[in-house]
Amino acid sequence: MDLPLGNLFNRALNTAAKASNLPAIENETQNLVQSALTDLNIVRSRVRDLALFSPNETLHDIATKDLLYLFVPFTLAEVENRARAAELEERVAHISRAQVYLKEYLSYLENYEIIPTPEKELYGKKTSSMTDPAKRRELKIKQYQKEKELRGTIEAMRKRRYQGSGQPSSDLELIASLLPTYPADAHSALEAEDSETEEILRTATSMLFRLTYAQAQTSLESLEQEYDLLKSRPPPPEPSGDTRQRQDKAQEQDDMWRLDSVPRDGTDGKGPLLDPQGKPLRPFTILPSGASDRVRLQAQVFQPDHRLPTMSIDEYLEIEQQRGNVITGGGSASESKLTTSEQLQLDSEKDGTAFGEQRAEEKRQKDEKWAQYSDTHPKGAGNTMNRG
Repeated sequence: MDLPLGNLFNRALNTAAKASNLPAIENETQNLVQSALTDLNIVRSRVRDLALFSPNETLHDIATKDLLYLFVPFTLAEVENRARAAELEERVAHISRAQVYLKEYLSYLENYEIIPTPEKELYGKKTSSMTDPAKRRELKIKQYQKEKELRGTIEAMRKRRYQGSGQPSSDLELIASLLPTYPADAHSALEAEDSETEEILRTATSMLFRLTYAQAQTSLESLEQEYDLLKSRPPPPEPSGDTRQRQDKAQEQDDMWRLDSVPRDGTDGKGPLLDPQGKPLRPFTILPSGASDRVRLQAQVFQPDHRLPTMSIDEYLEIEQQRGNVITGGGSASESKLTTSEQLQLDSEKDGTAFGEQRAEEKRQKDEKWAQYSDTHPKGAGNTMNRG
């Protein structure tokens, strides 16, 4: 049984959004990309069969429930750009299809006069063609500020319609959040919506058109530059007979002197890894099985060449203070405190107490030691570096 058009488009958007948050090199990501492309092509074909959009119509003639299907070519371009390409020709083919989808999307928006003239002029300028760095930077700042303003307006409107909803992780999830959530087909949707909610949805969709228009212009310019670069790339030179013989001879010499030489008949990626004696038959790499572990290890490749601090200065001082390695005191509080001799003199004056007699004896012994020191060390005998 075929899914309703709205449900099919919603599934494709969620699949594409999930793929956009994963590394493009992973097989899981490419499976999601292919699944999203299949659903989107079906949606595109069904939209054409239903003739939802006509060049003879205006924007007001299109029902609110059908407006969101204008995003189909934009979504196709985004997903097509995430497809993995092993060869140069494959990447060129993906770029060509993405360019066709983006131009189709921009044509829709311009034919229905959705984009205001100031924004068309702002995003119609290509930054790559500007030779003045100051003007190029000024244009990028203006485009970024306008995009930030549109995104803030869309988020405010979305929160008015969906109270307490979370923040979408991508623009594709944002498009999916605007789709009517009905179990029936999207073409019978919005009957239960009141006029105020429908007006909010229509305004938010128009604002999202303006936001994705800016992104489509930027992506199209980037794809055009990449396409020109790939097409102008010279083909790899084919090795001549002498060159091939030298390469084979050098490879044989390299294999001869390697202690862990690998048989050359096992490099096709097939067959067993080890022989019965445990010797490798072909090169292999041990990697984690999970995609998250691979991403984590990949992020650890580029690390600083020095040891990073493991604690702050305040934490270090607190630990040293607990160990007793920090000298405290001094200042005004230390100035008003009695010295050791002064405290000993004061304690020895407490007559009639055992503590006073003990302190008096300590003071007597201290004075006696000082007298003996004075007899054996004349005054100034220790001042050998600063004689007057």
